[in-house]
Amino acid sequence: MGESLTAFELLLDIDRRCRLLAADLPLQETRLQTWSGIGFRLGEHCFVAPMGEVAEVLTAPRLSRIPGVKPWVAGVTNLRGQLLPVTDLGGFLGLEAHQGRKQRRVLVVDHDELLAGLQVDEVLGLQHFALDGLDLAPPSPLLGSAAPFIGYPEFLVDKMPKM
Repeated sequence: MGESLTAFELLLDIDRRCRLLAADLPLQETRLQTWSGIGFRLGEHCFVAPMGEVAEVLTAPRLSRIPGVKPWVAGVTNLRGQLLPVTDLGGFLGLEAHQGRKQRRVLVVDHDELLAGLQVDEVLGLQHFALDGLDLAPPSPLLGSAAPFIGYPEFLVDKMPKM
C-alpha cells in the first residue's frame, strides 16, 4: 500500500494537475474594442446616441406646456428640482409618432452641463458595436431633416475613407 497524502498535499496535487490542463487566458490585445450607445427609434428610423451624452432615460414625464412655442416643443418638467425642457425630436424632424404613449421615452441629454430632454418613440436599449466591424462608408440619405444632426464618433472620423 502506498503512502497516503495529507489533505494539503492532495490539494497541491489537484492544483498542479488543473494548471497543466487549464487553457491560457486571452492576451489583452485580442480583446474586442467596442463603441456603446443608447439605441432609439423615431418613426421607422433607428438611431444611436453616444453613451457619454445620455445622462438617463425617463418614461414620458408629466409636462407643462409652454404657450407661444413651436409645436415640437413638448414642454418642461421638473427633474429632481431642475427645470428640464423637453423637445419632441420626431416632431422637430417632421415625423409623426408611430407608437402609443406607453413606449415613448425621454432621453436626458447632457451637453456641456446643459440638460435637455429629447422625446423619442421607443428606446431600444444599450447597443454595442465592434470597432473593427463598423461600416465607415458615408451613410445613405435616410432622413433629410436629420442629416445635419447625424455624425460619427470623434475617434472614427480619422479612419473614414476620404470622398
